[in-house]
Amino acid sequence: MSEEEKWDVRDELTCRKAIQRFELSPRPMGIPNDIDPSPKTVHIDWSVNPVPIEVQKNVGKRIVKRGEFGFLSDEKVDEIAEIISDFPITLEQALSLRSAINQEKSVYSHHRIMDRKQELKRRYDKGTGILELAKIVDGPPVNVFRAILSARNFGKNRIKTLLKEPGKMNERDQEQFRIAEDSDRVSNVDQTETHLAADLFEDILCDHFEKLGVRFRRQSELVKEQVESEGRPVRTPDLLFLDDLRINGIPCAWIDAKHFFGSALNFPRKKTQKQINRYTEAYGHGAIIYRHGFCDGLNLHGAQKLDSGPVDLSILIEHNEKRS
Repeated sequence: MSEEEKWDVRDELTCRKAIQRFELSPRPMGIPNDIDPSPKTVHIDWSVNPVPIEVQKNVGKRIVKRGEFGFLSDEKVDEIAEIISDFPITLEQALSLRSAINQEKSVYSHHRIMDRKQELKRRYDKGTGILELAKIVDGPPVNVFRAILSARNFGKNRIKTLLKEPGKMNERDQEQFRIAEDSDRVSNVDQTETHLAADLFEDILCDHFEKLGVRFRRQSELVKEQVESEGRPVRTPDLLFLDDLRINGIPCAWIDAKHFFGSALNFPRKKTQKQINRYTEAYGHGAIIYRHGFCDGLNLHGAQKLDSGPVDLSILIEHNEKRS
């Protein structure tokens, strides 16, 4: 089978654009005019093991509980491990899928929560706890708490300040906000650990491609350059390749790393596709590498879906074990 026969017919234009990006004058944003030595063609085989869509659907129904958006106890994790034992999906993939489903629920429940904010405020003022209210509307506790503050006619800036400086709240609000934060992984104000793990995953991928002898520019370089030239970051994939990379016979001009499971849910798919479109417009076809693999029902155009199977993740695993 020729390389072109491996291309998805819907991606033919972006594949050709990736191959021809070094022939353009001027070259696309972030690709130097002088690359010494000239870009070489590098072929890489990358095996993938996607999770079937029916498995995602069946597991999702079993592991997501109404009103539960928080971190899981060891007992809850063991319970999920037992639930998925008969399905071809790992515990890490199932937990990441649970997070994705809860994130989507958070987005689509926002208007429903705000529509009921006066009711939520009345119940809260009468003594109902924030977790019980979260179960009533099946929404993240922190979002429910925000709705209650909004029902008090607090403006967005004041709400933002109070959530960052809870000491300015009254005693009950402080207590309920701490409970909301501790029980909400989706809307939690502090996302530091999530960003640390994602940055480490990106570093590991850079090391992987360096060892393969493929040249690239990192996102941090692109951000700095574009802020200086454009006043803001415009197109900044995690890796922008300076060689003609072909993964499984498919052209790959760039890679973006996702430190989660690539579910076939609508909200994350649309968000990722919007990002892909920005990159393909400039560079052509690329790839998304999912730390926890992906579902075979995830339909993306302009980017090949890859999992982290061929990558040495020992440093990341050790980091996560220390943090936990």
